[in-house]
Amino acid sequence: MNMHIVALGAVLIVASTLGGCRTAQDNVRDLRSTQEREMTVGNVQREIKKGMSGAQVAEALGSPNIVTRDENEKTTWVYDKIATEASYSNSQNSLFLFLYGSSNQSGASSTTQKTLTVVIRFDGNDKVESFSYHSSKF
Repeated sequence: MNMHIVALGAVLIVASTLGGCRTAQDNVRDLRSTQEREMTVGNVQREIKKGMSGAQVAEALGSPNIVTRDENEKTTWVYDKIATEASYSNSQNSLFLFLYGSSNQSGASSTTQKTLTVVIRFDGNDKVESFSYHSSKF
């Protein structure tokens, strides 16, 4: 009977120790990917070309945030993206033996903000005439 209690205690100790051993990287992998929706300077450089139609631009980058038309009937699309990335890591080690317990916690966090503004100008035939972009990270 004593061997069963000792074995059960050992299993509980191992299970409680391993159950809290997830890293921040493990948690990030569990999140759904946002890569498909992410607009980057590389995407703009690779996808947008002079002479493209508005439909092709919308397929490549999605809907613009702002659409304007000037006095010459030329259209301008503006994509203004802001992203905040927050990361945190928290670890906790604990060991509980019947009436005695010990615990240790530590953690860290960081926040990064990125902005990307893309301006696409169309000619009188609604084809891309020019485009520019500005990116920052802080």
